[in-house]
Order: sequence, then structure tokens, then C-alpha cells
Amino acid sequence: MLMMPAVPRRTRFADWPLALKSILGFWLFYAATVVARAFLGSDPLTTVENKLLVIVVGIALTALIYLTIAGFGMGRSIRAKALIAVAASVIGSCLMAVMLISTEDHLRPSREQFRVQASEGMVVVAQDRTLKIERRAAEPLVLTLPKFGQLDANQRFRYAADVAVIWLFFFLAWSAFYIATQAQSVALGAQQRAAEAESAAQAAQLRALRYQVNPHFLFNTLNSLSSLIIANRGEEAESMVLKLSTFFRQSLTLDAGADISLAEEIALQRLYLDIERVRFPRRLKVEVDVPANLEKARLPALILQPLVENAIKHAVSPTRDTVILRIAAREAGPGRFAIEVENRGGRPLASKTVDVDGTGVGITNVRQRLSARFGSLATCAYGPTGDGGYRVELLLPLDLQD
Repeated sequence: MLMMPAVPRRTRFADWPLALKSILGFWLFYAATVVARAFLGSDPLTTVENKLLVIVVGIALTALIYLTIAGFGMGRSIRAKALIAVAASVIGSCLMAVMLISTEDHLRPSREQFRVQASEGMVVVAQDRTLKIERRAAEPLVLTLPKFGQLDANQRFRYAADVAVIWLFFFLAWSAFYIATQAQSVALGAQQRAAEAESAAQAAQLRALRYQVNPHFLFNTLNSLSSLIIANRGEEAESMVLKLSTFFRQSLTLDAGADISLAEEIALQRLYLDIERVRFPRRLKVEVDVPANLEKARLPALILQPLVENAIKHAVSPTRDTVILRIAAREAGPGRFAIEVENRGGRPLASKTVDVDGTGVGITNVRQRLSARFGSLATCAYGPTGDGGYRVELLLPLDLQD
């Protein structure tokens, strides 16, 4: 019985490592831009120090946004998660604006100055909240910008809204990245599970087709054994039983879904043909032509078995003449090789019709196994030859890996 691997139950915050990495990645990028900008000025340490609180609070708020999305969005659609993310980002940006405004009086004043030459000839110097206008032949005019608390209600609201909107885009950008990454992870997981299910189904199909071969072979061999016993050929029947046990000992140890080398497949077919030679010592002649460079070519185990059995059953059994059964392999272009199972010679007895009883496996089984294993990359062609024989040709992908 095939047991499918259990799918682990997903918890609300199972993807916290991904969220943590993305949060730290976003804020480290922001910190890098702050540092780069700070060292372009004349007082970088003060600029970096004033931004540290922003970074710490920003990481905390982004983490809260993650907890909100993961907590309330589990099992919901992407659209629902997006709405939750927008709401959480709006709240987060408002909290960031409140934090920045409330800590305004606690920031260290920067010594960095910005000097701008006005078109009227005056020089405007900006430092922290102070604007100084240097005029020719006159004392500098110094202006101090009002603090947040000194603004009227409308101006305070607009200032706070401007700050909140700036951070809203940052939080929305992270939320979009997180939801997209999460959706991709879910899609990849579903795709992987579908691929595993398809692979398991294909493996089950291959095993089912492979397991058809042994009963089919046993049925035909027992028929041959029965014929020897009825004909009082006891020693030959005993020899067949011994060879049959050797064949099953080797073939049943094979993984039903595994590939074997062409050399191993030929060795198995020789064992089977040794069994049939006991029954047809004078009628059956075997020829094998496999180039050394193809001996390691991989193919499904016992894929040739039904073809060899058919040749024995329909060519050797109904005649008294010698039948040549030939198994040959050759390269068939880049990345492909061909295997032929051909019988020639022999004429059916006039007084005996061909025995067609059996389990109905044969070429159908071979074609189904090739289709399940290789799809359209493998073909099976068959038909009579001009000299009265029959040939089956398998065209397979060439894989020489051990």
C-alpha cells in the first residue's frame, strides 16, 4: 500500500523566518541610504544618531504589520490580505508620524549647514531650524522656523499627514513584497505537492504494469512445464524447474520501478531462453548483438520479456523447423538507441493452429510501460518482415549513467 507523505499543518506564524529576513532587509537598506546620505554632509554622526530611533521604531512597527497580516489573514484570499495590509500600514504610518513629532524636541541639533546663493545676490544658510540670510552691507537676517507645537491645528494636521504618507508608502512596499513572497511560496508548495502526487501515481502505474509481466511469464512457463510432464520428459521438466527458480530469484529482486542496464536485461532474457531451450532444444536458436558501448544503456527492467515470450509462443511453438530469435541493439541518432526483437524461419504445422491462449499482456504491456516511463520520447514499432518473420523495435532515450 502506497503511503503518501503527510502534509505538515500550517500555523499562523510559520513563515516568521521569511518575514524577519524581509523586515531586516528593508530596514538595513534604509539604514544604508541614511549612512550614505549622512557622510555626504559635514555632521554625519548626528544625522545617523537621530535616525537610529526611526529605524528601531520602524522595525517594530513593520513586525506588528506582519503579525496583523499573518494573524488575521491566514486562510484568506490575497485580496483580503491586501486589505488587511493596507489598514495595518495606515495605522503604522500614523504611529510613525506621532513618534517623529513627539521626539522632535529630543533630537540633537545638527551642525550641518546648507548654503544657497540666491539670484538676488544674497546667501541663504540653513542649519537645523534656523535660516540665515546674509546680505551685502547689512546685518544677516536670522529666521527661526516654528516647532510643531507652535503651528495652528490645520498646519499641524497637514504636517502630520505629510509625514504619515511618506512612511505609508514604505510600509505598503514591504507588505506587498511579503504578500507576494508568501503567495509564491504557497504556489510553489502546491506545485511541488502536485508534482509529487503525479510522480507517485506514475510510479504506481509503472509498478502495476511491471507486475503484469511475472504472472504472464509464469503462466506461459507452467504451460511449457505441463507439456514436458505430459510428454514424460521428466529430466527436462526438472531442469526447467531449476532454471525457473533461478530466473525468479534474480527477476523478483529487481525494483519494479527501476531501470537496469541493457547488459542486465539481456542476461535475464538469456535465463528465460535457457528455460525455453529445455522445451525446444533443436527448434530455438538465439542470436544476441549488443555493441559494448550500449551495454550500460538504461531501460525498464524486463521490458523485453513479453516480446521474447511472444516470439517463442507464436514462432517457435507452432513449428518443427529451426527458428532464429535475434535480439539486437544499435545507436539511433543523437541521444537515442534502438532494440530489436526479431524471429525468422520456421513454418506453422499444417495440422496445428497457433495457440493464442494467454493473459493478453505482450506488446500492449510494453507500449504502456514505455509511455508511462518516457512519454513521447520512446516508441514501439512492430510488424511482419518480408521473409515471413516478425520484428518489434523499441526506440528509447540513451542514458548511459551507472
